[in-house]
Amino acid sequence: MTRGGHGVDATGGEGRIRIDKWLWAARFYRTRSLAAEAIEAGHVRVDGERVKPAHPVRTTSRVTIRKGEFTWDVEVLGISERRGAAPQAALLYGETAQSVATREAAVAERAKARAGAVTARPTKRDRRKLEDFLNEP
Repeated sequence: MTRGGHGVDATGGEGRIRIDKWLWAARFYRTRSLAAEAIEAGHVRVDGERVKPAHPVRTTSRVTIRKGEFTWDVEVLGISERRGAAPQAALLYGETAQSVATREAAVAERAKARAGAVTARPTKRDRRKLEDFLNEP
């Protein structure tokens, strides 16, 4: 750790940090308390195991994060106790190719489902046509 405990080299010095702090610094969650809640709920796993918010995470640890219908499978590349800009946070982890492909497929499927959904309310004419269709013998 650097002087005063304000952070560790983001290039992956031989340090450890709490998983809730790391998730917050890597910008997966807006606050540490949200990260801790997700960990307690079992949405975050380190090396395939459920952990507590105080569990130390090291470089080369594998973290799986589930938020809604999306899942990130990342490897810890760096450690930082400070939450920085998004480009700096992206240097703290590397996402697996399979995780990227799975997430992109889910996004595409969601967009496809949204495109096929009726977005506007039916007009009076549309409603009458539907009623006529449903009332046919």
